[in-house]
Amino acid sequence: MVGPVDALVFTGGVGENSAVVRKRCLEGLRWLGLEMDEEANRNGRPPCGIHTGGSRSAILVIPTNEELEMAIQTKTLLN
Repeated sequence: MVGPVDALVFTGGVGENSAVVRKRCLEGLRWLGLEMDEEANRNGRPPCGIHTGGSRSAILVIPTNEELEMAIQTKTLLN
């Protein structure tokens, strides 16, 4: 894939769990050549890609792990 962006990533509570929000966000980004696979958007389980083979860039749904990041940052601060 070659496009104006390397990848568009949805994450966090809404980005991971709302197919409707992802679809509505992508409607305004068609000019970037992003093509969403409707079935993958509805049924995919993160981490997953929700782009079609014809999309100019990857569209990814990636889970966050805030608890792990807080633990890493705390350990770094305490050391």
